[in-house]
Amino acid sequence: MKIRAVIVEDSRLARQELKELLKNQDGVELVGEAENVDLGYELIQKENPDLLFLDINMPEKDGFELLEMLDEVPITVFTTAFDEYAIKSFEYNALDYLLKPVNEKRFGMALNKVRAKMEVHANEGNDKGQRLKANSQIFIKDGESCWLVKIGDISHFEIVGNYTRVFFEDKRPLLYKSLNQVEEKLPIESFFRVNRQQIVNTNFIESVIPWFNGKLKLKMENGEEVEVSRRQSYIFKDRMSL
Repeated sequence: MKIRAVIVEDSRLARQELKELLKNQDGVELVGEAENVDLGYELIQKENPDLLFLDINMPEKDGFELLEMLDEVPITVFTTAFDEYAIKSFEYNALDYLLKPVNEKRFGMALNKVRAKMEVHANEGNDKGQRLKANSQIFIKDGESCWLVKIGDISHFEIVGNYTRVFFEDKRPLLYKSLNQVEEKLPIESFFRVNRQQIVNTNFIESVIPWFNGKLKLKMENGEEVEVSRRQSYIFKDRMSL
């Protein structure tokens, strides 16, 4: 299994260190490197890599801001000289965290984690395309809290002004994207636009309740209730063979 990797790191010496470590790893191809967030964003959009080695503390924009710019986030291994970021990085659900200078044995352990996750993606059919897959992950930053969330773990989305609220586990953060932008990226086999304000993951529907004037109400597994518009109720019934 070939792993296509990119490095986003402002230090030339740190980039060189990572490249030397990668030479001893079978099955990993370095497809590009960038010295700042904006160049890193362009590189990721062009190469669509499997793996991102990402420095956290960079001038102008930090590594977390790069993740916020991406629609789909590659498997991410953070690299930094500041261990104060360690706990925070795992709040982002990063696969791993490497402290500079990077130890070769520790680097090898991180790559083994990457390979294991890649195998899971392959088994789940993670073909990369315009739309996200259930196991694709997106980055959400709301205030000081941040998450990398699998699309399949999100129960529904809801408009809140110019933002979209994302529902997963017991979390309700806001994503700075419109609901229409979100809808364009979601897998159509599992997400359904129930009304102008909301999109639901059909895998999280606990029950369907007949409602007024031919409409439906959906009870989600987390206890939330979502009303389906009359027009979308007909479409939903046809899609779900009700």
